[in-house]
Amino acid sequence: MFRIGEDLVAIVTDTSCDLSDEQLARYDIRAVPLRIITSTGEYRDRYDITHEELYQILAGGEIPKTSLPQPGELSAVYRQLKEEGCTHILHMCISSGLSGTCNMVSILAQETEDLTVTVFDAKTLSCGLGLLVLEAAECLEKGMPVADVVSRLNHLRANQLGAFVIRTLEYLRKGGRIGLVEGVVGTLLKIKPVIHVNDDGVYATLIKARGFSRALEAMQEEFFRRYQGRKVRVAIVHGNAETEAHHLLNLFRERLEVVTGFVSPVSPALAIHTGPGLLGAIVQYTD
Repeated sequence: MFRIGEDLVAIVTDTSCDLSDEQLARYDIRAVPLRIITSTGEYRDRYDITHEELYQILAGGEIPKTSLPQPGELSAVYRQLKEEGCTHILHMCISSGLSGTCNMVSILAQETEDLTVTVFDAKTLSCGLGLLVLEAAECLEKGMPVADVVSRLNHLRANQLGAFVIRTLEYLRKGGRIGLVEGVVGTLLKIKPVIHVNDDGVYATLIKARGFSRALEAMQEEFFRRYQGRKVRVAIVHGNAETEAHHLLNLFRERLEVVTGFVSPVSPALAIHTGPGLLGAIVQYTD
């Protein structure tokens, strides 16, 4: 937690942020798990089920469902923070355009007594959310007031890009997350869309290319074009494709002025909607 004036401020997010346990622990960030529902039971994302186990389920032909964090579990996190002396929570949520989590958090925040809760809709997910969470932690560590942190996050969100390429649109379609991505054309003509999270916080097509490799190259060139000459933070995300992800990070380091960069697997709750083989990147200015 962070001492800001008379307040003790904590950051709460959800497991879709795709930050590692070490990154979360560095700033004492609490990650509330999304839920995964399978034929064998219900699991807490990242806590009860790993991404490797999730891909095994997908390989068996089952596509699990996802659900919001349980309100009781979220309330327990708030109570624990209050017991630790917290007076103000900055709760940073997965995009409200992709999940009902932010709406649930907003309702709970209004009902929470003796704690100030500022809810921030990141309008993104995965390490798009994760990079914003890290930025918030660094700002609070420097003593920046929460209102100023939120203003900073809104500025960064407006200028960061998160995009990815997937092997098949099947999982997005069956999971109801296809959004503005053209699924039928991709299937018939082997067109692979480079998918991004737009300003409204939903999936949309950024670029289209024929085949996965060309789509991946087109995605890289779009990042290089946008961020050439600027100091940036880079997060590479993957769906059971760690070797390729590290190679992609090296390419970004060669073409951009990367101040910090890391590789992260997407959480099981996100992998349900994208399937194995995903490769993506999130790039954010450092200024």
